Amino acid sequence: MANLKEVKERINSVVSTQQITKAMKMVSAAKLRRAQDKITQMRPYSQKLTQILNNVSAASDGAADIVFAEKREVKNVLIIPVTSDKGLCGAFNTNIIKAVNLAIARQFADKDITILPIGKKAFEAFKKRDFKLVSEFSQLFHELTFDNARNAAEFAMNAFIAGEYDQVVLVFNEFKNVATQEVVVEQFLPMSKDDSAEEKTAETDYILEPSRAYIIEELVPTSLKIQFYKAVLESNASEHGARMTAMDKATDNAGELLKELRLMYNRTRQAAITNEILEIVSGANALGGK
Repeated sequence: MANLKEVKERINSVVSTQQITKAMKMVSAAKLRRAQDKITQMRPYSQKLTQILNNVSAASDGAADIVFAEKREVKNVLIIPVTSDKGLCGAFNTNIIKAVNLAIARQFADKDITILPIGKKAFEAFKKRDFKLVSEFSQLFHELTFDNARNAAEFAMNAFIAGEYDQVVLVFNEFKNVATQEVVVEQFLPMSKDDSAEEKTAETDYILEPSRAYIIEELVPTSLKIQFYKAVLESNASEHGARMTAMDKATDNAGELLKELRLMYNRTRQAAITNEILEIVSGANALGGK
């Protein structure tokens, strides 16, 4: 059985760790509230903008004349995994890496793959491998703003138009609640056609001002940038939710470990006291026998 000093040191170590995990949980809770507010405010705007775009496209010639909807033979694929910069958030980052590897193995096994990592963890995971890497946006979370997210989106959009990539895929965690984040593998480009929107608006006559071409030209890039920014916000909120949950579990585990260590400490202390009493009694008996 461990001596009292060793057990005491372990107890102090676990108490310190528990204080850290409690503090990290509180920090994540505060950040989660702000991130959750951002994504809940963004979702209705993004959904409405997408709905308007679908209505305009379905009302006339569909997506045939939209450059970002051009479908061609897929040879070069740009995959954008969105992770966090820091760890201690459970399987949050691991799930994204696994999803990317699975998508490459199943869907893009014979394609030329380029990775555009967003988040330090994604950059570190893929820089060791043989994929082409676009690293200039890996630190986007250092200052998460729409302008920075727009720059990353514009890079992918311009590269798609130039023919550098035939398909662009986003891989991110979608925020459901504090304890649940769902990995989403979403085709960013080419834009996918929404058949349900076409069915709803096929018989509707739209009057467009100044012109349909102008609206499509302005609306489509804006919609794509909003969609990209929404994915980044989803990941940001999911990160704080995952970290809050992980730190909560770590705090609980530390509490359970403290109970065991304190019980061990008391038993060790009791055993030491018993041994001392036995030694005193044995010494007294020996002296009395003389």
